This record gives sequence, structure tokens and C-alpha cells, in this order.
Amino acid sequence: MSETQTDSHDSFAQDGIDRRSFLDRLAKTVGGSAAVLTVAPVFEQTSAQGPVVAEHDARLATARVEYDAAGTKMAGYLARLKGGQKRPAVLVIHENRGLTPHIQDVTRRVAVEGFLAFGFDVLSPQGGTPADQDQAGKMFAGLNADETVARLAATVRFLASHPESTGKVGVVGFCWGGGMVNSVAVAAGTSLGAGVAYYGRQIPAADVPKVTAPLLLHYAGLDERINAGIPEFEAALKANKKTYELYMYEGANHAFNNDSNAQRYHKEAATLAWTRTMAFFKKYLGT
Repeated sequence: MSETQTDSHDSFAQDGIDRRSFLDRLAKTVGGSAAVLTVAPVFEQTSAQGPVVAEHDARLATARVEYDAAGTKMAGYLARLKGGQKRPAVLVIHENRGLTPHIQDVTRRVAVEGFLAFGFDVLSPQGGTPADQDQAGKMFAGLNADETVARLAATVRFLASHPESTGKVGVVGFCWGGGMVNSVAVAAGTSLGAGVAYYGRQIPAADVPKVTAPLLLHYAGLDERINAGIPEFEAALKANKKTYELYMYEGANHAFNNDSNAQRYHKEAATLAWTRTMAFFKKYLGT
């Protein structure tokens, strides 16, 4: 795959363009529609691999939950081990295709680690994440960034006050959601106990002083577009004496944790990053 083709895929995966636009752009890159038939399968996601934690895992209690977030009715996917005891909460922020089956699986993976896990659905005001991921991508274009961050910060507070929560809340996000983690770390202030961003866009250096939660930052060695913002971000974290850990996974690309995307999933990087993520949450949130 050429560098130009990789850039085209990144636009499809990160910017939320629809499939038709993506294929038109790809045709110009590879030299016509016939070539697209050969190359396109490399880019598109496959759900051939089943969930790591089954939807009806007997250990878990799951439910769709509605709540008020900054004056807007929101909804999401709540998962936790059965028993009803109080647990630290972890907010899971999805990629730019919404609360997909993959992210629901990730939410369950967090839950079996002993957390009150909540998969946020940013598209709740628009009726929720649709089954058609192309349609979900189009819906993202209608989001207001400031409103979204405010709703996420309100979700942190919702989880802190949940009857099954210890009051300690962490947040983990992937791709678009990774960038949101950095923004929520600014907006939520001391109500956030820890943040983990997977290959997420960085916040402006001027906002770093507002961060109070420890941050764990995962980056992919081949992810040039996102990685371009690391030096300034890290310099600001150091200058402001923030608590953070930063890891670069060489040989891995953007979306390396997404095991429903066979072309981007990097098992070794994903496994190591997940182990670090769970240890980080247990260190700063408890169990």
C-alpha cells in the first residue's frame, strides 16, 4: 500500500467521509474504478472476528441507559460484573463510527476487569448509532465540538454519582474518541481520575495547565498525521509537571486496537497497550 493510499484510508477512517466519496477519491489515486475493486477490500473493515467478551456473557449485567448530559438526553451501554457492589467507573469513547458492536465489546472487556463500564453514544440526540457505519460517519458532520465535550464531561459526573460507582471515574477513547479523552481531561477537571487516549488528536498546549488527571497516551509508529502533534503536546505536559505516560508502538498503525479491522489490527501492540491501560486504571482508580 502506497503512502498516498494510506492517507486516503486515514481520511475514511478518521474524518467520517462516506463510502462513495471514499471510493471516488481512491479511484483517482489508484487509476480507475477497475483498480478500486482490487484495492478497496484492503481498506474496509471486516467483522469476521467475533467479540472477545460475548454479548450475553453470564458474568455480566448489561443495559442501555438514558441520562441527562448538559441539558441533552443521552444514552449509552452500561456493563458491569453481576453483584451490584460499587466499582470505579470507566467511560469508553468510540471511534468516528459511533457505538458499534466492536466498542460495545470493548466496554464489556473493561467490565470484566472489575469496572463499571459505560459505552458513550455521541449520536444519541440523532437517534443513536445506526447499523450502517457510512450513515454514522455522515451524522458526525452535524456534531458541535464544544457541545460534545460538555456532554462527555457531564457523563463523567453522571458516572461518578451512579449508585454502583465508587465515585472515581476514568475515560478511555480510540481514534476520534482518543482526541475526546484529551479534551475531556480539560473540561472535566478534578472529577476525572484518569484518562487513556489511543492515537488521539492532541489538545492545544495552552489548555494543558487545565488537565488534572493522569494521562496514558498510546501512539502508533506509522501514524504520521496524529504523531505530528506529539512534540508540542509532550513539551507542554512536561513544562506544566503533569502526570503522564506515553508509549509509541513501532510497526503499528492508526486503529491498531480495532480487532474488527483486519488490516489495521496489530495484536502485539493491542495486547500490550490493553495491559498497560488496565494497570493504569487500577493504579489511579482502584478496583
